[in-house]
Amino acid sequence: MKPFVRFTTIVALLISSALCEDEKWTSIFNGKDLDGWTPKIMGKALGEDPQKTFIVEDGAIKVSYANYTDWGSAFGHLFYKAKFSNYKIRLEYRFTGDQVKGGPGWAIQNSGIMLHSQDPKTMGKDQDFPCSLEFQLLGSGNGVKSTGNLCTPGTYITMDGKVNKTHCISCKEPTRPLGEWVKAEAEVRGGKLVKHLIGGKVVMEYSDLKLDGGDANAKPLIEALGGEDLKEGYISLQSESHPVEFKNIEVLELKP
Repeated sequence: MKPFVRFTTIVALLISSALCEDEKWTSIFNGKDLDGWTPKIMGKALGEDPQKTFIVEDGAIKVSYANYTDWGSAFGHLFYKAKFSNYKIRLEYRFTGDQVKGGPGWAIQNSGIMLHSQDPKTMGKDQDFPCSLEFQLLGSGNGVKSTGNLCTPGTYITMDGKVNKTHCISCKEPTRPLGEWVKAEAEVRGGKLVKHLIGGKVVMEYSDLKLDGGDANAKPLIEALGGEDLKEGYISLQSESHPVEFKNIEVLELKP
């Protein structure tokens, strides 16, 4: 091997090694219980989940409706304790079973990872969704043909160089069958850029994250922040009337 070739090979290996060392993923779900996670169910106080919507079984967080007789508009979110700004989150999800009685048709095999969520302590008791950016996860049973979409409760973004206030924006990644585990990942760069990935492939990209001054839930947050820029927030998992499971939930914090 020539000296120059040997040198460039060594440099490449060193760079590769450094990058691997920087990627220190941290598990934020221990696979045993909900330590570090807090539920917020519509109509209930923070931390109250009397029907045990969020449970842990077989190493997964399960959204369960075993104790429900009717949906009752019990939109729910399970919040992780820490706030993040620049980070990646990855997990696996799958839909199981049947939707609970009374659930809306659009919520069949429908859930999501809420990014840059507002602090759950600031949510109203009867608030259905936190102001956030929803990385929407869908199954094949609701008529919608794509997963990895974006919904924007109390927020808006820029896409393809244009401000876009459409509430839900679809991508082109096909949904997966009921019961199949799917790998989902999001890369969040403060308030500047977000990417959604399904199966390791980027399926959605948007920028310039904002709270929407026209939304009643977002208004007090904007006043508290002194502006619309959305640069950080909490991660939460959604319960929206169809059983869903999440496992292998990890976060990688990134440099700004």
